[in-house]
Amino acid sequence: MKDNWQARLIMRLWQVLSKRPPRTLWRLASRFEPVYSLIGVRERRITRMNLRQAFPEVSEKARRQQIHDSLQHSIATMMELGFAWQGDPEAVEKSIVEVHGRELLDEARAEGRGVIVLAPHFGNWEILNFWLSSHFPFTAMYEPPKISALDPVIRHGRERMGAQLVPTTSRGVAALLKALKRSEAIGILPDQVPDWGSGEFAEFFGYPAYTATLLPRLVSRTDARVVTGVARRREDRRGFDIHFLKADERVYAREDEALSARGVNASVEAAIALDAMQYQWEYKRYRRTPGQRDNVPGWRERRFYKQGRSGRKL
Repeated sequence: MKDNWQARLIMRLWQVLSKRPPRTLWRLASRFEPVYSLIGVRERRITRMNLRQAFPEVSEKARRQQIHDSLQHSIATMMELGFAWQGDPEAVEKSIVEVHGRELLDEARAEGRGVIVLAPHFGNWEILNFWLSSHFPFTAMYEPPKISALDPVIRHGRERMGAQLVPTTSRGVAALLKALKRSEAIGILPDQVPDWGSGEFAEFFGYPAYTATLLPRLVSRTDARVVTGVARRREDRRGFDIHFLKADERVYAREDEALSARGVNASVEAAIALDAMQYQWEYKRYRRTPGQRDNVPGWRERRFYKQGRSGRKL
């Protein structure tokens, strides 16, 4: 009952916001940020910890501004979901002002190669999905949401421009391989913490982060090109710029998953450098740590995010 009520409320909100342009949604996010900072204690704490890890030289005054900016971008992303999934396709396409690095995809496909797009949680990745599936045969993994009633809406929103969604299972991996062998594009979330046994620890802003090793397995079985793709909000907040960047060369280390994972994280860091506060810093990227006790899930996670790397309470 509770999930159904939440789903109806969320779907109605998406429907209303789908008719609003990005600039208006940004203004709404700005007004809601102070409230979100008060009620989102967990998100604010994790954001502070992650920013302190990534930018240790920043003063506390500047850090407070970073936290404000980061949370506002995250709110904007949530508000833009209706626009990306249900907005008029012409309006969404028009909101994408510039596309940088498209030649990386075009050249790979002209050579008969597939393209693996590393799409970190930066800017609005749903706008990136919209553009990719509008211009290329595009396949991505999909995991249904916790609120099952939202599944049809989200799935339709992501598939409406032609994207093929596949499950996060071995069957889904097989579908990704087939798409690459057809010289198509696929999307991978490079900064999502994988299950134990599906990753390697690799430095991310100077601290070990458990990183998925699906990429080297795909690279080893195809001749795919790897690029990083993001949809960055423009400075005037009236739309987005799509950026495709060459991935760090270490991602092609087929026989060394740990080295490839370092390349993945370096590629994500390069994308974040476009506008660091557009990254989703409230995500627990370091929730798995070296030496973590498997029989007590999250024990180091709680310690890390409550006290910080130095042991100081945040």
